[in-house]
Amino acid sequence: MKLEDRDFVETVEGFFFCIVGYLHPPDKYTAYLKYIPSKAGKWGTSIRYERALEYYHAVKVYETIRFLERKYPHYVHYCPIRHIKISMVPREAIKKYYSAKERLKEILKESKDPLEREVDELVHFLSEMSGLRTHDFGVTGSILIKIHNPNFSDIDLTVYGARESFKLREAMESLNRDSPVKKPGEDRLKEWVKALFDRFKIPSKDAKIIAHRRWNYGFFKGRYFSVHPVRKDYEITEKYGDKYYFPIKTVEGVCTISDTSESLFLPAIYKVENVRGINVEIEEIVSYEGIFSGIAFEGEDIKFKGKLERVEPRRGEPYYRVVIGTAEVPDNYLVPVVSSDES
Repeated sequence: MKLEDRDFVETVEGFFFCIVGYLHPPDKYTAYLKYIPSKAGKWGTSIRYERALEYYHAVKVYETIRFLERKYPHYVHYCPIRHIKISMVPREAIKKYYSAKERLKEILKESKDPLEREVDELVHFLSEMSGLRTHDFGVTGSILIKIHNPNFSDIDLTVYGARESFKLREAMESLNRDSPVKKPGEDRLKEWVKALFDRFKIPSKDAKIIAHRRWNYGFFKGRYFSVHPVRKDYEITEKYGDKYYFPIKTVEGVCTISDTSESLFLPAIYKVENVRGINVEIEEIVSYEGIFSGIAFEGEDIKFKGKLERVEPRRGEPYYRVVIGTAEVPDNYLVPVVSSDES
């Protein structure tokens, strides 16, 4: 089955992995471990599950990799393309595939509990306010794999395509007070600011800028939800092995954003120019941390810290990029440089 970013697979052991990104070897899927069977788990009914990944952060992902390495090493592989150790699911270990698109179709056809009915209502509202179609969306997370609990589960949606994602962002940013979708309030923004400091050591002043620019989170009928852009098939222009990535060192500096057309996806890709502070001319900054997706605009300066990589395409000239969201640089960041008015 052709899997997309944020689809899930269930393994023969009953583990649930979330597919991440678009670079997969022919016989495996790049994915991170999300849920594992546990009698003490809060998710599921006949079989209970707990989160293996408390929240998405590079350091937390590497904790799941260490767990797998100790007990289930067949899910940990060294990737010769990216030159990193990463969790991957061999195709022969997959018991069942879960498509975010197909699961949403199922819910829109027949909602079976109060949370599924909220998913139906939310998708129809987002569709109407943005001009998108309902089949431009999918549903991921616990609802996708049917272990959700209507009492506490969030709604995690997907939206497919760059054009569609930018249209949705524009609509989300123009919500009025009477809308059933509410933007996160000050309490939630403060939580984000604290999390940015705890996880990345980003000072409060910079963290506030990032928190206020996060567009893809909100509340619907009091329930927290998120929307995550995913590439359409024709937007996936790189195949596994088209490029090789070689880590070099940790760098930090300042640059100007020249292109944000791929900045809403995971990884978020920002084309850059006018690089200062490092002695290498980088072409792009790539973030695997979703919190830095879509928070900077064209023509804007950003300051950054991350892992410098040399990229060697099979065709074309080598170039350099900086990667945000690696365990090697846990205090990495990407922060817009703004006027005192916005900060």
